[in-house]
Amino acid sequence: MDLMDSMQTSLSGLRAQSARMNMLSENIANAESVQTPEGGPYRRQMMTFRAEVNRQTGMVEPKIAREYKDTNTPLKPIYDPSHELADAQGFVLYPNVDTFVEQTDMRTATRSYEANLTAIESAKEMMVRSIELLR
Repeated sequence: MDLMDSMQTSLSGLRAQSARMNMLSENIANAESVQTPEGGPYRRQMMTFRAEVNRQTGMVEPKIAREYKDTNTPLKPIYDPSHELADAQGFVLYPNVDTFVEQTDMRTATRSYEANLTAIESAKEMMVRSIELLR
């Protein structure tokens, strides 16, 4: 493994965590969206990753395996009979987004992003030092 291969692996980690942070931001932004263009309340977006071997470098890199809507977690019924979308019993269905969980996941994704960025910076610094030694 050379430094460029390790930088490539860290770069794929940056891409994966960036996509994850975008998805989490969308979830937080829509935590109160009771009506979507598709109809009904917003549903939490989720993604899974898989380990994929890069054929050029031989390194294992994270890739997005699947993006999907969380249909297993129930929507939150809130009693608000004055709301225009209230049902006959006075309940409005709110998204299945828990902002605490989303913020916790965002911190994890941010830390992972920062770790990959630090690894790239370290590899870059080692390359610069190696070139200086060769002079």
